Amino acid sequence: MKLIFAVSALTATFAISGSVHAADGPENRAMHVLRNGEQASVVGAPNNFVGTVRVDPLFAARTPSRVTAGAVTFPPGARSAWHTHPMGQNLIVTAGVGWVQQEGGEKIIIKPGDVIWTPPGVKHWHGATNTTGLTHLAIQETQDGKNVEWLEQVTDEQYEASR
Repeated sequence: MKLIFAVSALTATFAISGSVHAADGPENRAMHVLRNGEQASVVGAPNNFVGTVRVDPLFAARTPSRVTAGAVTFPPGARSAWHTHPMGQNLIVTAGVGWVQQEGGEKIIIKPGDVIWTPPGVKHWHGATNTTGLTHLAIQETQDGKNVEWLEQVTDEQYEASR
């Protein structure tokens, strides 16, 4: 199975971008288990993140599904660049404390168990606070082979602002 991960990413996304597999073969009629540790972690691309962000791919899209997912870990002070998702994105916070912000909106604190839905095309960023790391699952669909559009970096001033 070939997985393509955009380490221009989150996952590495930030994103994860998975290749689409044909649904007509017998191998696509059986369950498939990806074992923990079978997929290598990647470092998020410096154009898409501030800080050393680790992306652990979970799964790529398999036809007819278009869903991809990855676990993303931000050390304190790390964050994504501004970005959008053509089909939207769900984040599920699993550890630590972080922030998420939609363009023009307030910076919102996020904690384990929180689920964040970002609608298609909404410009936003997410990452750790300046003192605490963050891990979240990023789940998104692909459209025309893409699940993220990376934009400009979040500046230090934007990151540190209370709003």
